[in-house]
Amino acid sequence: MGFSILKTRMAQETLGRLLAGYLKLVRRTNRTVIEPADIYDRVRPDLPLIIAMWHGQHIMIPFARPDWMPACSLVSRHGDGGFNAVALRQLGIGAIRGSGALGRKIREKGGASAFLAMVRRLAAGDTMVLTADIPKRARIAGPGIIALAKASGRPIHPIAVVTSRRIDFKSWDRASIGLPFGRCAIVVGDAIRVARDADEATSEAARRALEAGLDAVHARAYALVGARDPGDGLRMARNSSA
Repeated sequence: MGFSILKTRMAQETLGRLLAGYLKLVRRTNRTVIEPADIYDRVRPDLPLIIAMWHGQHIMIPFARPDWMPACSLVSRHGDGGFNAVALRQLGIGAIRGSGALGRKIREKGGASAFLAMVRRLAAGDTMVLTADIPKRARIAGPGIIALAKASGRPIHPIAVVTSRRIDFKSWDRASIGLPFGRCAIVVGDAIRVARDADEATSEAARRALEAGLDAVHARAYALVGARDPGDGLRMARNSSA
């Protein structure tokens, strides 16, 4: 009964507004360093972008969006997707409902329609923000984000946003949420481009480059705040158990 109440529109709206308010507090009370320092000047002529992040590290990503950059994020249709979409709206970011999946689950999770919506939003000038890995496959970049870059012709930038004071959860993706009154590091990686006529081997090389880029920005961001990425090693652990 209580869980059902949390799924109501009113509850989702309230939770989303509370989350957005909390994130604004965290952003205001953390001293932030950005690397490269001139990254926004660099990418501005190249808009719109595809911003890639790891699952579990997505909560703090809104910190990285400058006010002049129109952006939209892919948000799950299920679970906490409702209040996440509300929080994003409060933070000036649009939402496309759907999530990545493999095989037959793509239609069930709204992946196909969400993909077309993302292509349209990129064509309209909105930067797209989405996780590179799909649920339950932490730190393994899926083919979807590479396909999006190929279909849209837009570059992918890996990104990490990390705070020195935070809560690290023991979830499958080692999710983190920042706390107020600390230091924040925003690190953006080099662009990864996928030609519209890229073959399978070229697309796979881009996918691996994205994994390496995300690993690098997370390692650097955590180093800047004097910590270690709690999700480091998740890909190796999964590959060794497969």
